[in-house]
Amino acid sequence: MTEYGEPGTLDEYLNAYTVPTLKKLAGLLASGLPTRKGDLVALIRRELEDPDRLRGIWERLDPLQKAAVAEALHSPLHRLDGAMFQAKYGRSPDWGRISPYGEPEEPSLLWLFLYNGIIPPDLAARLKSFVPPPSAAELHTGDELPATVIQKEYLYTSAGRREKYTEIPLTRCETERMALHDVHAVLRLIEAGKVRVSDKTKQVTAASARAIANVLEGGDFYPLDEETDGWQTAPGPIRAFAWPLILQSAGLATPSGTKLQLTPAGKKALASPPQEVIRRAWDRWLKSTLLDEFNRVHAIKGQRSRRAVTAVAPRRQAIVKALAACPPHKWISFDEFSRFMRASGFTFEVARDPWHLYIEDPHYGSLGYSGFSGWHILQGRYMMAFLFEYAATMGIIDVAYIHPSGARRDYHNLWGADGLDCLSRYDGLMYIRINGLGAWCLGLTEEYVPSLPTGPQTLRVLPNLDVVATAPLPPGDVLFLERFTERMSDVVWRIRPMRLLEAVEEGYSVADVQAFLRAKAGGLLPDNVEVFFQEMAERASRLVDRGPAWLIEAQDAALAQLVVNDSELRSLCMLAGERYIVVPADAESAFRRALHKLGYAVIGMAHHR
Repeated sequence: MTEYGEPGTLDEYLNAYTVPTLKKLAGLLASGLPTRKGDLVALIRRELEDPDRLRGIWERLDPLQKAAVAEALHSPLHRLDGAMFQAKYGRSPDWGRISPYGEPEEPSLLWLFLYNGIIPPDLAARLKSFVPPPSAAELHTGDELPATVIQKEYLYTSAGRREKYTEIPLTRCETERMALHDVHAVLRLIEAGKVRVSDKTKQVTAASARAIANVLEGGDFYPLDEETDGWQTAPGPIRAFAWPLILQSAGLATPSGTKLQLTPAGKKALASPPQEVIRRAWDRWLKSTLLDEFNRVHAIKGQRSRRAVTAVAPRRQAIVKALAACPPHKWISFDEFSRFMRASGFTFEVARDPWHLYIEDPHYGSLGYSGFSGWHILQGRYMMAFLFEYAATMGIIDVAYIHPSGARRDYHNLWGADGLDCLSRYDGLMYIRINGLGAWCLGLTEEYVPSLPTGPQTLRVLPNLDVVATAPLPPGDVLFLERFTERMSDVVWRIRPMRLLEAVEEGYSVADVQAFLRAKAGGLLPDNVEVFFQEMAERASRLVDRGPAWLIEAQDAALAQLVVNDSELRSLCMLAGERYIVVPADAESAFRRALHKLGYAVIGMAHHR
């Protein structure tokens, strides 16, 4: 390196080596070596400056060594990222035998290309003529999920330590349909004045989180009333915690004292397609500073220290770029996604200085100690929080998970972690999958194409509009089914037109219901049922909610005509009957000003406002 830290030339790097090291490197190229340092440097340089000889040396590298040279050659400053290489290829390249001090005892040919992990610029210029770019990182995905995951724990007895393996059922959650329902449900709850937040943190209170969980489709990811034995973490609210913050960051809700209220944009959102509302909320969340998701990893303390952690926006951007590189509708294990991010260069930092962060004790438990602040501890936990609490809540990704207690053992070497059954409430996140809503919000598709529910056939739809369960249904499916049916028995529901129309008014579409039944019934519905849905879809689309309005009664029909035909007022109101004037709520202020110009006011206006 030069005195300014820039990569030096090949000659500068070679001259920085000792004579014994130069002899070992030169011995890889020739025999009968000179003894003087300058002659050894000249021999190595001559071999590496000759195009044919350089290519010959390159050909002697094994595939993994060639990959290391290619990765460094096609990276900024021609530097090899060892952690990225390990994540991408599964192991490090062969450097030969290295001393404990990092000196080459029996160097491999790779030392002739990389000097302190860097290819000198003059050598890089020659290598670019024949070294191909590295291949892209592979991502391993699947169409199906296992029914269980294996959890390992250690048991200590008088005979010593033994391992115990337990099969834990995997909870699968298809979030797209849930989020489309939830966004309007939470907005309505806010409109009703039933959501309170802290005036300092803007975070939801415990009582309001419980109220939100009650209106979420399928409830929260984990039961809020979960009983624990004092040794097991109760994850608490996740979706119910996230929604108020999401809606505030999107400008759809704002605190008034300790109570959330809808903004004008929030009132409009109630009449907007839920997918449009969610896409706006997703885009706004990526730029929001309302919360650092890492703050929710309570076991890691010291985050409030000045300059302890980095800005959130670059972290989110790195994760989103990695998601956009994943195929939609494919399950990916969280660990594989994390590996793919590192292998593909979608990296980020959480800590500015890990010495500020600690577990239990700021001295003994500091994450600044070597090996204590690895990717899986800091970046991995941040990713889990972002994906599980925000991307999944907004329906961008489907998730599969278990209880966080004992889900991961990758933190047990940390001082002070012995008494923790998990490092975060998100440790149970096992798999993710980009769904149709996520593909649209991530820019992978130009139009929103709803995902169809997946899984085995569990329903049979009869011509008389009965729906029969042919297998046990997950709770989320039962809740959705009962939005447009009446339960007739333990396994039979009947589709009711009135219930279906109520579901439409709650934000669902008739097409959503059809798609759900088709997917769960394994194909087309009976002809008369398809006709029934077509007729209901047409009826449901003929009346459209345009939002709240202000109704004004004129003293006589002539005055009403004068107002609605005024050049300024006619675009702000409309006539209803002979003496009533309707003003859209969002036009109220402009209507009032124009009405004053005309010389009139409205009695009861102050009370209305």
